[in-house]
Amino acid sequence: MSESMDSTVEGTSALSSDKGRTTIADQVVAKIAGIAARDVSGVHALGGGTARAVGALRDRFPGSRTNVSQGVSVEVGERQSAVDVEIIADYGVSIADLASGIRRNVILAVERMTGLEVTEVNIDVLDVYLEDDSDDDDNAQPAAVEPARVL
Repeated sequence: MSESMDSTVEGTSALSSDKGRTTIADQVVAKIAGIAARDVSGVHALGGGTARAVGALRDRFPGSRTNVSQGVSVEVGERQSAVDVEIIADYGVSIADLASGIRRNVILAVERMTGLEVTEVNIDVLDVYLEDDSDDDDNAQPAAVEPARVL
């Protein structure tokens, strides 16, 4: 084996050298992955209902920031990371294409910015957003009663 192959096998990486070691917090990778996932066209939101409700409440306070890692969980090791993303997809978008785009964006961003190898990106599609969905159903008017179409 060549000398460079030996060093790779022994576990050195761009984050570790004879001059020191760099560690990256899970939250850093989660933020990078969250921003990368949001950049994909067809992603309406990240996170489940509770996380989005808390995020919406937090956004109402002056000076607060959007939690870009909402809906993202990660595991970070010395040389590798794994990412889980929960999304709400826009209606009409191919979910398979959307998942592929999210995976590609997340992997490129995390690997480029951190030097960590991304071993997997798991995507959970929790809901589909419809343009006419009302976030405030309490103020909705009752629907007109239509006659039964099937007897």
